[in-house]
Amino acid sequence: MSAFAEPAPSRARLGWPVWVVPGLLTLAVTLVGIGHAQPWRDELATWSAATRPLPDLVRLTRVIDAATGPYYALMHGWTALVGTSPTALRLPSALAMAAAAALTARLGARLVGDRAGLLAGLLFAVLPATSRYGQEARPYALATLFAVLATLLLVDALRRPTRRRWAGYALAVAALALVHLIALTLLAAHAVVVLLTAVRGPAAGEAREAPAPGRRVLVRWLLALLPTVALVTPLALVARSQRGRQLDWVDRARLPDLAALPGGLAQSGVVGGFLLALAALGAVRLGRRALLPGAAVLLPVLLLFVAGTVVPLWVTRYLVFTVPFACLLAGAALAGTTPAGTTPAEATPVGTTPAGTALARAAPTGTAVSGSRPTGSAPAGVRLGAALALVALAGLLGLPDQAALRRTHEWPRSAPVDYAGAARVIAAGERPGDAIVYSPRDSWLFPDLGMAYHLGSRLPRDVLVVRDQRQGADLWATECDDPAPCLAGVDRVWLVVTGRRADPLAAVPGAKGAALRDGFTVRQVWPRSGLTVALLAR
Repeated sequence: MSAFAEPAPSRARLGWPVWVVPGLLTLAVTLVGIGHAQPWRDELATWSAATRPLPDLVRLTRVIDAATGPYYALMHGWTALVGTSPTALRLPSALAMAAAAALTARLGARLVGDRAGLLAGLLFAVLPATSRYGQEARPYALATLFAVLATLLLVDALRRPTRRRWAGYALAVAALALVHLIALTLLAAHAVVVLLTAVRGPAAGEAREAPAPGRRVLVRWLLALLPTVALVTPLALVARSQRGRQLDWVDRARLPDLAALPGGLAQSGVVGGFLLALAALGAVRLGRRALLPGAAVLLPVLLLFVAGTVVPLWVTRYLVFTVPFACLLAGAALAGTTPAGTTPAEATPVGTTPAGTALARAAPTGTAVSGSRPTGSAPAGVRLGAALALVALAGLLGLPDQAALRRTHEWPRSAPVDYAGAARVIAAGERPGDAIVYSPRDSWLFPDLGMAYHLGSRLPRDVLVVRDQRQGADLWATECDDPAPCLAGVDRVWLVVTGRRADPLAAVPGAKGAALRDGFTVRQVWPRSGLTVALLAR
């Protein structure tokens, strides 16, 4: 499998490390407007969890969000240092995406060549998805980083197996598991590559020791996964017990979901189609060398889809970690690489270790192995200038979506929720002694978290609460069973309901609605996107 051929050092051809420009470009792009969009509901959950004391955070993960618990713990330390502004909450994701772009370029240089790696990293930088998840206080950017890092370290460990390389791989996989359990589906692609290496074994004429070198590769890989198994097993068991509550908003996967996946992953239908076409072309041109990046895209998608047809797991953003591998295939297409080998300037030998020899034996005829040059050199391919123009075209096609995601992170973007606007209404009219009431209280839109985030110490008294989120170890507060006595002595109430309501008081159901209607009248209504604020008075 010549996918593990390592081209000559980047400096020999490009004059600088191949990862520098993609990493810096990604950082620059993701930092543009990083604080413009107000935190959306998932980011409000991050803020709520991360700002709790660690014992309360641990209690929360026993009730809900166990799978995201390690990320919350990381953000707990981060917010203690830099604060909780939108920019501060999102900066770790921006840094992670920049590092992921750099490592994507590095991995592309390892597998295909410097030019393909550079183009893959640049393409990743300009995707709307890179900005979307690089500007979100959620674990998907970190998962993307660790997915690429683990794959790069696996490539190095298979080429030159040492304890240090396998230890690095083990740490990267463990980190991947802690930030995003579903990203462990990437190990299916790793397993294919490792098993193929083990099956090929040493080349003919080599001494066959016991155990065989191929078997040693398999054993080392399995040993490298042991820390992950030890960490993930209890975490996965707790997360599984929470699935019914955690994912009650998710439908089971259907075939149309696969058709919508490229656009959803790229955060742009036209850019997703463009990337898919380039990735398919790159897979054809790479031939067998497309096995690792191709499997890293297809196997996680297929595994999650099949699982999602049985249990509700199919959420497009859970697969964001596969995007760099699609970019790697697209970078190979842009670089003009063919199955006959790399472009002439990039033909280089495979490592001569037993694992490297086994990998080389899987290479198609004509691929450079063991120091030989290809018998049939590939054409020069697309000139770098033309390839960069196509990368720029992808960036231009995604500009409308880039602008939209900096206005709101809600999905769909046509239905934003203006927490900040509702909070400004309350802040402008609040008086001492005012109370606040929310409906519905158990909504995934988290209107109470949105008001608490934006109003801070100016938040009116949450008069119906008997146990808040922290006390209840939950993302939702618990209200009193009989609202009327809890409202006694309150003269003015700020009512915040989800959706745009002409008569917000009529939209409050049950005993809470009855108590409000019996004791209060609506003085004024302020409709805001996704929310309605009403001032009630006796």
